[in-house]
Amino acid sequence: MQGVRRFNNNSFSDGGVRLGLTPTNTSPLAIDVGEPVESRIKRLISENPVVIFTRSTSCCMCHVMKRLLSTIGVHPTVIELDDDEISALHDGDTSPASPSSPLVFIGAARVGGLESLVALHLSNQLVPMLTQAGALS
Repeated sequence: MQGVRRFNNNSFSDGGVRLGLTPTNTSPLAIDVGEPVESRIKRLISENPVVIFTRSTSCCMCHVMKRLLSTIGVHPTVIELDDDEISALHDGDTSPASPSSPLVFIGAARVGGLESLVALHLSNQLVPMLTQAGALS
């Protein structure tokens, strides 16, 4: 089992924090490394109001997503996946979304990539969706 711990003095300019995995059995955020990737992804989506899955947290599209959401007052959970885990996000999905682009889920619903998130924002549908998901009060 691994748990998530926050590094001291490692906050980022976009409001995010650096998290690292440490061995533990007592953390409420404990991760069972034996848990299948698909079920882990589904669990993370259901447990967090806003989740961004990406190949790299240094991705410019992921940064823009985090920045947009943080200006609204939402700090999403950002999960960096390995190449073999990315395919689990697209399991059975026939949409043209690129597996290399970050994907955002709000209230357990797949929103899509950066273009979809910006489209929701420009159409004034993003804030109500975030409120309904419990990410905003």
